[in-house]
Parts: sequence; C-alpha cells; structure tokens
Amino acid sequence: MNEVIPVELVQEKIYLIRGQKVMLDSDLAQLYKVETFNLNKAVKRNIERFPEDFMFQLTKEEADSLRFQTGILKTGGRSAGIKQGRGQHRKYLPYVFTEQGVAMLSSVLRSKRAIQANIVIMRVFVKLKEMLSTNKELAQKLAQLERKIEKHDEEIKLIFDAIRQLMAPSEKTKRKIGFNREKE
Repeated sequence: MNEVIPVELVQEKIYLIRGQKVMLDSDLAQLYKVETFNLNKAVKRNIERFPEDFMFQLTKEEADSLRFQTGILKTGGRSAGIKQGRGQHRKYLPYVFTEQGVAMLSSVLRSKRAIQANIVIMRVFVKLKEMLSTNKELAQKLAQLERKIEKHDEEIKLIFDAIRQLMAPSEKTKRKIGFNREKE
C-alpha cells in the first residue's frame, strides 16, 4: 500500500483542454488502481458533486486531437478503462476532471490507494500553479527589460546620429582666412 506514485507520472497525465488543466478518467483510474468503468460509475452515483467546472466529457474532436497528440486512448483492455468497440479506441468519449474534480473524487473513492494518489495529484497541481506564477513573473521582468533596452537603443541611436553630424563635412563653403583681393 505504501507504493510511491512518481510526481513525473502525474505531471505527464495533466492536459490543457478548454483552457483548463485536466486529467482523463482512464489516467485517474490507473493511478487509483481501479477500472475506468468503476471510477465513472462511482462518479455517476454522486453526480451532484461534479458540476461542469469539476468534470466534463470530451467532444469527439477533443478526444481525437488528444489521441493524435499523445497516442493515448488506445487498446489496453477493460482494466485500462477501454471498452472494445470497432477499431482500437474507446467506445465512449472520455471524461476529464479539473483540479476541483480530482479533489472531489477523494470523497467518492475512499480506498487508501485513492487517498495516496489524490495527495500526490493535489501536490502536482499546486506545483504547476507555482511554476506558472514564476513564469508570469519572469515574463513581466523580461518585458520590463525589453522596454529598457528599447529606450536605451533609441538614446544610443540619437548619440550616434549626433556624432555622425559632427563628423560630416560642413555643407557651407569655407571662406579662406585672411585678406582676399577680388579679381576684377
């Protein structure tokens, strides 16, 4: 029971869909060591705990795109939550769970494994938020630096323009110094 769930494994199973970080029902079932069918059955028995911002079903286009990008949702038998239909893919469109939906799963699935998995998953979501926050700060600092450099570039350009003007020969004809006698 004290099997450690690698953080990297959880990170690999978080996708960005509809602008939200989510996890697939089959990936969660794998982490919880239950069948996807049973996970979804438990959720449906407690559907009032899973509003649309906690869990939603992927459209065919979203599922196809995810399948194409990652090669997931392929055959693996019932234990991987795949019902064999025509071809090698799931018969039903998968459900995905947001961070809040994953947290709510802990109240539905009460096994020790589910509790351990949920703790790791929650920590990964927190880590991702921290990384995102750090990236935003870095992006802001980079933008500030770019503005400073642009300002300095403009100032340096003005300095070079002034130097070029000083170096350029004067367009006025130079008058000779001294007494000149005019020719008649």
